[in-house]
Amino acid sequence: MIRDIAASAAVLALLGAALPASSALAQSAAAFPAPAKTFEGRVAFAAATRGQPILPGAEVTATGQGFAPGQTVRLLHGTTPLTPDLTADAEGGFEARFRLPADAAVGVHPLVVVSSAPYAAVVAELKVSPAIPASGEDRYDILRGAATRGLYQSAYSAKNDAIFVTSAVGRPPVRQSELLRMDADTLAIEARMTPAQAPARVGRDGAPADGGLFAVYGVGVDDAHDTVWVTQSRQNTVAVYRQSDLSLVRQFDPGTVNHARDVVVDQALNKAYASATFEPEVVVFDTARPEVARRIAIASTLRGERFSAASLSLNAEAHRLYVVSNSTNEVAVIDTRTDAVLKVLPVPGARSAIGVSHDPRTGRIFVAAQGSDNVVILDGETGAVVADTPVGAGALNVVFDPVSRQAFVANRGSSTIAVVDADGRLLASLDGAPQANHVATDGRGVIYAVTKGGEQDDANTVWRITPRR
Repeated sequence: MIRDIAASAAVLALLGAALPASSALAQSAAAFPAPAKTFEGRVAFAAATRGQPILPGAEVTATGQGFAPGQTVRLLHGTTPLTPDLTADAEGGFEARFRLPADAAVGVHPLVVVSSAPYAAVVAELKVSPAIPASGEDRYDILRGAATRGLYQSAYSAKNDAIFVTSAVGRPPVRQSELLRMDADTLAIEARMTPAQAPARVGRDGAPADGGLFAVYGVGVDDAHDTVWVTQSRQNTVAVYRQSDLSLVRQFDPGTVNHARDVVVDQALNKAYASATFEPEVVVFDTARPEVARRIAIASTLRGERFSAASLSLNAEAHRLYVVSNSTNEVAVIDTRTDAVLKVLPVPGARSAIGVSHDPRTGRIFVAAQGSDNVVILDGETGAVVADTPVGAGALNVVFDPVSRQAFVANRGSSTIAVVDADGRLLASLDGAPQANHVATDGRGVIYAVTKGGEQDDANTVWRITPRR
């Protein structure tokens, strides 16, 4: 992320600090050349080792775009240059490398990017992730089952002792997607289904384009009606399939739920809830019909900000639905009996909060934050921070297991499954989970995780994790 700070007092102070106090006034004319009237320069950072997070001591690749051809660019940490001066190429880009010190602090570091001829300055954010060694695998029995490419989520059916797993590969038009039913104990695939062709979409040129499949992403199980609900993010909608043979029960129209992400089912109340990413709402469905019942609007507590519904966690017994916002780093608590928003809690210490779970015994809320690589635990009543635990790069999803009383975290960036106790103490970091994407519990002490590691079959797996007692 980059913030334009051409007029920022902070940058003026940084630049001024580089000049001797006695000569600052004398050099003021030279210090203020004509600024750029328009500026589109941007810089992104990545580990020089492709696919790895940026850790302390790592070599970092800085890639610039949008600069003027031939423009001189300087990367600074405070007033310290990170590289020799750079020159934008004929396309206005550049690439440079520098190495972080081994004791670089974990967190998001604002780096100053200064360009000249014409002058402009921006701040580019560099995230340094925690280096957490593998540990604790001897505490768990782990079974890995091959599935298919592009795995997204899983959900457990107690009625059929099966898990339902979604997959989708690539960007629109998505041409490879499946819904799988797997044996919950052996992870053998019992049935699989490819969704139907979606309607044509509008291409960038305004002309009709291939709509791809009604690709499936989020998944929730409804044993009361022997169905499985899926979200179809690319078509902004959801669908319902029969658990027994994966036949289609109801395909909702495109546009029903904006970029639908998660879906959870309250079987006792005959309700399904789907989160509308980038929108401040959750859409409620009547599972008995099935049809749209209502929409729940969620207002952010931050002035001028917009809540963006992401992950969901349902406590059916307490009639509570937890909704995390990845845009405002908040958690909304909804009463599922009335569908009223009870409170919206900030999540201090979280950046790009994306995953949410809960402890049904204590009411504590667990939030996984992809932008800050941590899990933040909140008191569900007061919103007070109970713990803030670094767990690994790209903490994407979290689930609390009520039997072992442990929270499992899928860290997509570090390809690990982290485990913390109910108070936030790190218990384990399970390695070898390529692009870990989702974790779920059967509510009986077994956790299921999915990895979506790319082209290799052994990197696209479902894990069955059982804590040893």
